[in-house]
Amino acid sequence: MTHSFALHIPGADLEPEPLDPAQIVSGTPEVTGRVVWESADGRQVRGIWQITPGVVTDTEADEMFVVLSGSATIQVEGGASFDVGPGDLAVLRAGDRTTWTVHETLRKAYAINL
Repeated sequence: MTHSFALHIPGADLEPEPLDPAQIVSGTPEVTGRVVWESADGRQVRGIWQITPGVVTDTEADEMFVVLSGSATIQVEGGASFDVGPGDLAVLRAGDRTTWTVHETLRKAYAINL
């Protein structure tokens, strides 16, 4: 998209996104998402992401996100552990290795810089 826009995030349709089975620690989490804007060079991405309950690991990009619904505990390897829920803003650094314990289906709006 090259124009300004608004989107009602709680009702936005999301598409299934693959989750590498090696990332799943426990449960049967499922991921869905939708990119709503991407820069011409692909280095900036804005979108919506959702995950159902379970425990997964990830290696993060440079990301800022706001949780719209649900809750999770995010453990940064060798660093902080924090709980996020509706209205919380979080920042993850590129290269952070994280473990997400998703308590309730979590939906977030994100901005990633690659």
